[in-house]
Amino acid sequence: MINHPAGPPARPRVDLDDGTPPRPGHGLAPLPTRRRSRLRSRPRLARLTVLTAAFVCAACGLVYELELVALGDYLLGDTVTQTSVVLSVMVFAMGLGSLLAKRLTRRPATAFALVECALALVGGLSVLTLYSCWAWLGRYQAAMVALTCLIGILIGAEIPLLMTLIQRIRREDAGRAVADLFAADYVGALIGGLAFPFLILPALGPGDGALLTGAVNAVAGSALVLWLFREEPAPRIRRLLWAGCLLVLALLAAAAAGSDAIEDAARHALYGDQVRYATRGRHQEIVLTGPAEGPLRLYLDGRLTVCGPDRYLADEGLVHPAMAAGPDSRVLLLGGGDGLALREVLRHRGVRSVRLVDADPDLPRIARTDPALSALAGHSLDDPRVRTTAADPMVWLRGADAPGGDGPYDVVLADLPAPADGGPVKFHSQEFYGLAARLLAPGGRIAVRAGADPDGLWQIESGLRTTGLRTAPYAVPGNPATGCRPGPPDAAQNYLLAAATGPALALAPDAPPPRALTVDTLRTSAARLGALRPARPPAALTLLGPR
Repeated sequence: MINHPAGPPARPRVDLDDGTPPRPGHGLAPLPTRRRSRLRSRPRLARLTVLTAAFVCAACGLVYELELVALGDYLLGDTVTQTSVVLSVMVFAMGLGSLLAKRLTRRPATAFALVECALALVGGLSVLTLYSCWAWLGRYQAAMVALTCLIGILIGAEIPLLMTLIQRIRREDAGRAVADLFAADYVGALIGGLAFPFLILPALGPGDGALLTGAVNAVAGSALVLWLFREEPAPRIRRLLWAGCLLVLALLAAAAAGSDAIEDAARHALYGDQVRYATRGRHQEIVLTGPAEGPLRLYLDGRLTVCGPDRYLADEGLVHPAMAAGPDSRVLLLGGGDGLALREVLRHRGVRSVRLVDADPDLPRIARTDPALSALAGHSLDDPRVRTTAADPMVWLRGADAPGGDGPYDVVLADLPAPADGGPVKFHSQEFYGLAARLLAPGGRIAVRAGADPDGLWQIESGLRTTGLRTAPYAVPGNPATGCRPGPPDAAQNYLLAAATGPALALAPDAPPPRALTVDTLRTSAARLGALRPARPPAALTLLGPR
């Protein structure tokens, strides 16, 4: 029989902050007695300080993540792909950072200050770094994955270190400590996620927004913890940590002061030395290049959309066949904020009113005020028959049939890039065309761009046909004399004309003859494309199942 000592079994003594050295490599470094008493005298205030640091750091971490997603969408398009890459790499790297942080918990305050200084510097400079890689090196994807991974590792190291710091202040049940820490972390992420689209992005843009976030991160993460746990590092190490924090803030301030020069240099590397106007709007980057007297080039998010010598090819192909197929007094133009398709619309004498809906208010403003672009557009945006609305075309279509609207329309023109050219899928989805078809007057028509990809042409046609409309595909060849159009200089651009009855391809007599179109070329291209139509049409693009 084994005799047990009276009373409850003795627990192993675990003291996180009493100065007793733990097993080598498996515990915390001891704190001086004066610092221990200070932490214990006001444990609630100290604990609140650590939770505040967790709150702010979580908000900054999510802002870094959203900055990378937004920049990838601006520069490369395809929001779904950019979001998926950033999120998956970030989550993996955070797990890796949590594992690596186990080696840093012996001196958690010192390690946390170093992690936050590094995170503030890397995250704050991430947007300018990626923009520079895109402009000068052409290696955006590799750089984005590398930076996302590094930022994720640093973010992942935060929680283990913060947990250790909370336990140093006051020993408590691990479940309660984790609950409080995660609550601060999640609420901080909520605030950062809401602040990014509604405050940071509109007011500062991606570059300056990331720099400001880095500065806040450095102050909240490094300075607060260094002040609260200032007795943990030796005096020399403490001075070095403070110097490092100040150096990070100085570097971020210098980057903010030189961000305009960096952007200008990158734009000149991309677009040449004749950049006349450049702005980052809420929806896209707009760059206008070329001499004031022309020829000019307009880039939207790095894509060449207007080139003086040959832009009329695309606009004539979209507008004139649709205007000739029936009544044309009321016209709805979706997109086309540069005013060039609108110029072709207003050449038809029967037009009484035009509603132009473009998501970016900056583009119509530039088309009105820039002398060369305004002249190229024939000052169409100043015509009294034109009413301009700054709204997402799909959102606007959902409310356009409300009482008091100016529909129905004889002609709906979708001057929006095809998915193959980097355009959003939603503007060529079955749902989008269904909303547009509701606004057609009897005998009304819809004309859309379908790009140069034959497969995309038939997908877009399937979407139009699901609304009950009949379609006529046609093409407009490129101009071999100019090198403005991306891809082969003579590549044909495809279009679709849709109406309740089979639309006939023709040119209207109430407008000057187009420079690039004839009835014969339209009908020849229609016959050629009709012969290539697949026997089994592909499924239409939809919002829930784009294929």
